[in-house]
Amino acid sequence: MLRWTITFIIIALIAGILGFGGIAGAAAGIAKILFFVFIVLFIISLFMGKKKI
Repeated sequence: MLRWTITFIIIALIAGILGFGGIAGAAAGIAKILFFVFIVLFIISLFMGKKKI
């Protein structure tokens, strides 16, 4: 999942530099959603890993 986030961030940066506003906005939006999903799953995995008895 982190790989997809990084991929879309790079696509958004390249598209932003080249001036493709719509493509950059869409890629940035997807990257932002994937980033937050990754953070939530990371936090959940931290808590689940520490609850071992």
